[in-house]
Amino acid sequence: MISPKRVGVTRCGPLELVWGKRTYVMGIVNVTPDSFSGDGLNYDVPAVLEQALRFQAEGADIIDVGGESTRPGSKPVDADEEKRRIIPAIQLLASRLDIPISVDTYKYEVAREALAAGAAMVNDVWGLKQDPALATLVAREGVPIILMHSQQGTSYTDLVPKVLASLQASLDRALEAGVSPDNVIIDPGLGFGKTPEHNLEILRRLREFKALDLPIMVGTSRKSTIGLVLDLPVEERLEGTAATVALAIANGADIVRVHDVKAMTRVARMSDAIVRGWTAAAG
Repeated sequence: MISPKRVGVTRCGPLELVWGKRTYVMGIVNVTPDSFSGDGLNYDVPAVLEQALRFQAEGADIIDVGGESTRPGSKPVDADEEKRRIIPAIQLLASRLDIPISVDTYKYEVAREALAAGAAMVNDVWGLKQDPALATLVAREGVPIILMHSQQGTSYTDLVPKVLASLQASLDRALEAGVSPDNVIIDPGLGFGKTPEHNLEILRRLREFKALDLPIMVGTSRKSTIGLVLDLPVEERLEGTAATVALAIANGADIVRVHDVKAMTRVARMSDAIVRGWTAAAG
C-alpha cells in the first residue's frame, strides 16, 4: 500500500485549490441526450457555453463536462461518440471561461483529446478500474484526477471499509503510474453501486474517508436517494440537495459537484462560515 503525503494544494489550470480553506463548487454540464437530471444538452454547443458562463457568474470554481450518461439503465457510448459530443464544447469553453474545465470520462482516448482541447482535470467515475492507462496520461500531463468508487451491484459485507479499500486500490494504481499525490481527489461515489441506505450511511460517515489524507468530492445533486426520501421528482430536489451539500461539508467534503450552482454556492459559503470559521472583517 502506498501512502500519499497529506492534503495541501492542487493546481487545476488557472485555479489553485487550497484544501481546507473553503469548499469548491463544481458545476455539471451534461453534453448528453439522456441525463437523469433532465439537463442534457446533447450536441448544442452554444447552449453548453451559455450554461457554463452562467455557472461561472454564479460562483462555480470548476466546470465538469460529460458526454456519457451514468444514470441507471443508460447505454454506454463508444469513445468516438463521446468525443463528438464533448470536444467541440470543451474547445469553446476553454476559449471563453476564466475557470478550469474537468472532463467526466473513464476512457483514455477521450481524456487525451479533452486535455488537448483545454480541459485541466479528469473525473473518472470508475477510479482507473475500467481503463488503467488513464493513470499514465494524467501522470504525463500533470493534471488532477478525481478517483470515484463504483461497482457492479450493491452488495457489501461492510460498506465503508469496502469502499475505502477500493479507493485505496485506485489510489495505489494512480501513484504507481507516477501521478502526484497532490493531484488526486477521491469521491465515494454516492448513487454508484449503492442503495439509498448506503448513500445515507456514507454521508453520515464521510469523515472516515479522511483516512486516505486526500481531498474529498461529493456529488449528491438531484439524485434518486433525495427523491425517495422526500418523495419528489428530480426537478423538485433543490432543498434536499442543499441539505446533503451542507452536511457533506460539515463532514469533510472539499468539493461539491452540483447542477444548481447559484443556490449551492450560497449553501457552501454558509456552511463554510460555520464549519471553517468566519469573521465580519473577512467579509
